Amino acid sequence: MNQEAAYNQSFKIRGGDFANAGTVSVQIKKVLKEIGVKPEIVYKVSICCYEAEMNIVMYAEEAKLDFTITPERIMVEIKDKGPGIENIEQALKEGFSTATREMREMGFGAGMGLPNIMKNSDEFFIESVVSEGTKLKFIVNLD
Repeated sequence: MNQEAAYNQSFKIRGGDFANAGTVSVQIKKVLKEIGVKPEIVYKVSICCYEAEMNIVMYAEEAKLDFTITPERIMVEIKDKGPGIENIEQALKEGFSTATREMREMGFGAGMGLPNIMKNSDEFFIESVVSEGTKLKFIVNLD
């Protein structure tokens, strides 16, 4: 990878679009593999992106995901328009879920989304405003 240039791409994700859920994560995984990122890093970033994407599809109206690669790290920033998170501390606990019965019947809502993102990233930031939306940023180092 060119040491001077950073790769950057933005994606729009629509809430409620279960038919296309996961496609952004797959595109990001493909880019990482094509540029020769180590498989263990690809794995971590893919998990984080998928979990974030599913949270958007399940809860938000829409979101913008910005994906950036520098020589040192991979950074993903997501800003959604949605209900926001009332209690971030609670939402970060494994097993906590506000998924509907319908979401659970589709196999989602185990309450592992945010905990999996935290576990697989080197840096994790989240802020949320109820009735407005959530901002999430995670970084995975390339070294």
